[in-house]
Amino acid sequence: MVLVNYIVMCLIFGTTFLAIKVGVDAGAPPFFSAGIRFFLAGLILFAFMVWKKQARVSLLLRKEMLLTGLCLTFGTFATLYWAEQHISSGIAAVLSATAPLLVMLLQTRLSRQKLSAISWAGCLAGLAGVTLLLLPGLTFSFSVLWIAGCVAVLVGQLFYSAGAVYSRRVSQQFKDVSPITLNAAQMMYGGVLLLVISAFTEQVHTEFLFSSQAVFSLLYLIFVGSMMGHSIFYWLVAKTNPLFPSTWLYISPLIALTLGAVLYQEPLHLSSLAGGLAIIAGIVMINLNALKQLVSKKAPLEHAESPTK
Repeated sequence: MVLVNYIVMCLIFGTTFLAIKVGVDAGAPPFFSAGIRFFLAGLILFAFMVWKKQARVSLLLRKEMLLTGLCLTFGTFATLYWAEQHISSGIAAVLSATAPLLVMLLQTRLSRQKLSAISWAGCLAGLAGVTLLLLPGLTFSFSVLWIAGCVAVLVGQLFYSAGAVYSRRVSQQFKDVSPITLNAAQMMYGGVLLLVISAFTEQVHTEFLFSSQAVFSLLYLIFVGSMMGHSIFYWLVAKTNPLFPSTWLYISPLIALTLGAVLYQEPLHLSSLAGGLAIIAGIVMINLNALKQLVSKKAPLEHAESPTK
């Protein structure tokens, strides 16, 4: 059951980038559609947890939920949704995979620890990969908006890395609160902030609601991407360990690149593919010690799988 859920989660997270692209291309306002997605997904999950008596409404009054939502949802997805107006979903997915690298650099900076040689090599490989990804926009058909879209995704990952480091402290502070509840609360706040920026920057016309592609994209992202995907993620964390589910970041970008090229005819230059592989190789190198620990600790997985056999 663990393996099945892991595969489903990777497929879900790998398809969300294309779903965002489909919705944006169909005319859905980026900030508005992102805000609706996360606010409704968070609201439904939070209401369910309250109904199950595993959450209290008073949690929404804590500033920690606002700050986490500002980074993990608002900053990360405002930039991603805007960027996918100008870049392919595959490129967006691969650039988003730089998040673990940025988290590692931020944690190292805060803790003032020195990086190992393999970690520095991973950083250089990741930087080389980002450069290779940017080459098509510079050499084939120079586009300022294409470059801006790539930079926007990277800026979003800075928000995510800061939010990830901060959320670990928040989760320790709220040990008695389910991670699903904490995630639902921050999604609600992030969704509200996205709707606020939409109100000031976008003219929302209801015509996009008559587009089957836009409606399907929105519903898919709410129920499958946000609710189902994140619920499986936290279920895997509970059944195994925090590291194992996070390895989706090594797999989903390749899924997104393939789906974008096959189903949506997105351009896939050899330099972009090489860049994507270099970024993923860099992330693996940076997390090599943690991955070795995951391989050596098979007991939690076997224990988690035994009840389902």
